[in-house]
This record gives sequence, C-alpha cells and structure tokens, in this order.
Amino acid sequence: MKRNLCGFLIVMMLVATPSVASLTVDVDGVRFDKTVNAMDQRLHLHGAGLLKVMVFIKAYAGALYLPESVPSENVLKPVAKQLVLEYFHPIKGEDFARATRKKIADNATADQVNGIQSRIDNLAAMYRDVKPGDRYALTYIPDRGTTLSLNGEALGSIPGDDFARAVFAIWLGANPIDQKFRDQLLRGS
Repeated sequence: MKRNLCGFLIVMMLVATPSVASLTVDVDGVRFDKTVNAMDQRLHLHGAGLLKVMVFIKAYAGALYLPESVPSENVLKPVAKQLVLEYFHPIKGEDFARATRKKIADNATADQVNGIQSRIDNLAAMYRDVKPGDRYALTYIPDRGTTLSLNGEALGSIPGDDFARAVFAIWLGANPIDQKFRDQLLRGS
C-alpha cells in the first residue's frame, strides 16, 4: 500500500509540474519563453518565427511579446512590447546600423525620419557585433522608452512613442524586413 501511494504521488508530481517544453516555444532549435517580465510589465508570447534569406539561409529566430489583451493590429501603438532575435550567423554592428536606417526610412515619411534622426543615430551607435547564439532584445515601455539589450545586458534606452513605432516597424510595419516573418510574429498565440 505504501509503495503504491508513493508511486502515485511521484506520478502526480510529474503530471502537475510544468515541463520546460510547456513554458517555452521552439523555433528551429531556438527556445523562447512563453512569458517575460519587462520592467514592471508581464508580457506574453504573441508570435514567433524564423527569418530566412534567399529562401534557405536561416538568419535569425524571433519572438514578439505583448500584454495578453493587445491584438496584433495595435502592435505599433504605444503599448508595452518586446522583440527578441537570436542570430544564426555573425553580423557586424555597422551592418545593423545601416539596415536600421534603411528600414525605418522604408516605413516612415521623410518628416517622421527627420523628427527622430538623432535618436536613430543613438540607436545605431549602440549596436555591437553579434556571433551565432547572441540575442538582441528591443523592449518598449510607454513613458519610459525603448531599450536595446544584447544577451540580457542593456546597451541604452531611447525615449519617445514616435521612435518606438519607427523602430518596431522595421519588423512589424507595412514594409518590414520580411513579410512572412512579420506575419509569424503577428499571428497571435
């Protein structure tokens, strides 16, 4: 009797204890948590995907986090959000800066770009070279700004809802880096 009770309790503990797999999502071997804490905000995985270039070269895996009640169509509004990207190949910091400037210009008017140019330059100066497995995270908290982090270390923050909208539009706007990747991030969980 004691032996059966002990076995039963062990099985119940295993069933009741969430596995690591249930707390994460896997994107081509890259694991992303289903929830994250961003300052005082609890954000939930909204979508995750894989960006490929030239159809078959994996560039990076990414995950978008939003408050649970925020629908995809409000992603560029001033709501808390985090975008995490894990890279499969080394990339130079100056390449990130160049791509950032181009994609912001692709998603904003010339006046909008002029209004945030100094903040774009500040972001460009924060970028570092990455190697495979490194993770950049962009986190926006309303009234606090957008923070760029590399492997969990904050590199700096930039104020402004207008800046956050412009930088997140790189991946989530009307003219994103890749529409399939954008759609994977916005599909909702």
